[in-house]
Amino acid sequence: MRCGQNATEDSMTVLLPLQRYTDEKSDDEYAFVKALRMSGGVGANSYSANSLLQRRVLSMAKPVLVTNTEEMMMNLNFPNYIKVAELGCSSGQNTFLAISEIINTINVLCQNSNQNPPEIDCCLNDLPENDFNTTFKFVPFFNKEIMMTNQASCFVYGAPGSFYSRLFSRNSLHFIHSSDALHWLSKVPENLENNKENVYISNSSPQSAYKAYLNQFQRDFSMFLTLRSEEIVSNGRMVLTFIGRNTLNSDQFYRDCCHVWTLLSKSLGDLVFEGLVSKPKLDAFNMPFYDPNEQELKEVIQNEGSFEINDLETHGFDLGHSNCDNNEEYNYEAGYNEAKSIRAVTEPMLIAHFGEDVIDILFDKYARHVTQHASCRNKTSVTLVVALTKK
Repeated sequence: MRCGQNATEDSMTVLLPLQRYTDEKSDDEYAFVKALRMSGGVGANSYSANSLLQRRVLSMAKPVLVTNTEEMMMNLNFPNYIKVAELGCSSGQNTFLAISEIINTINVLCQNSNQNPPEIDCCLNDLPENDFNTTFKFVPFFNKEIMMTNQASCFVYGAPGSFYSRLFSRNSLHFIHSSDALHWLSKVPENLENNKENVYISNSSPQSAYKAYLNQFQRDFSMFLTLRSEEIVSNGRMVLTFIGRNTLNSDQFYRDCCHVWTLLSKSLGDLVFEGLVSKPKLDAFNMPFYDPNEQELKEVIQNEGSFEINDLETHGFDLGHSNCDNNEEYNYEAGYNEAKSIRAVTEPMLIAHFGEDVIDILFDKYARHVTQHASCRNKTSVTLVVALTKK
């Protein structure tokens, strides 16, 4: 899960509950942008060291990625130059997995079709405070691998900025990939005052909370599509993956007991009970996240109108603890590993709002909650993979 991307200047005012207040609005905006990122570096709690789950999502999307790369090349009549963008790249080795697959696919297709391979520009995008340094340290290894296995020349660039804004010149991109990023919203929705003791939607949330989250997702994703339609060439492709929820469950509030944000709410509630966090502080915190179902995703794409759906797949997905056996030690290890993966995604946001002192305690409690639900399957979590063609 790569963290959310900041939107327009006007939207920033509703983000203040997730950060420490300052006198200057520009300082507020910058503080929150700094918080909207994965944990950097390569340490024990970094995203780079705790992103196996995201690697699993990339693996699920691989067949769709390969097929659409091949179709893009053939439909564009094997151009001699390709520009690829990875949106929400975060940091670490996962950044290069999809790009490597795209390049390998292009190379094999060109060989089999007796075509010269194109030169390829690869643009890595995330918010400016993303740890690009860690990612760029892997570029020499990536280039070495590409040179050993492919004839295509590849050049890597950074493209810092929000994907809820324009990032590239018009009609310049041929292929866009984004994995585990677009379920992060541009901002926390408005009108969540009555969603107390929840950091997200739960069975106890009011109807207004669900509507607020859905409306924000619809606005954000529609904006994303409109912006990308300006940047991508006609017949260019996008492959996007989301953490979503199962369409079969018609209850929009349903998030089962081991949903990641339900567990985070419980863990923060423990800190309130122990007097380490104030209840108003917890009530003021909400995740800028939405897990759409398949129908909600389709409706935004169809209503925005710039892209045609080529593929839309739904894959069941769990965070790993549902596969634990009854061995208590093994269950705790699984809970600890899951807590580290969620910490890598949320730590900067949580520190910005609650402070650094409670973080270790918070995720110790999170690991224990995971262990208690080791036999529970997270039925609400699915991976949505959608492939789109620019009309």
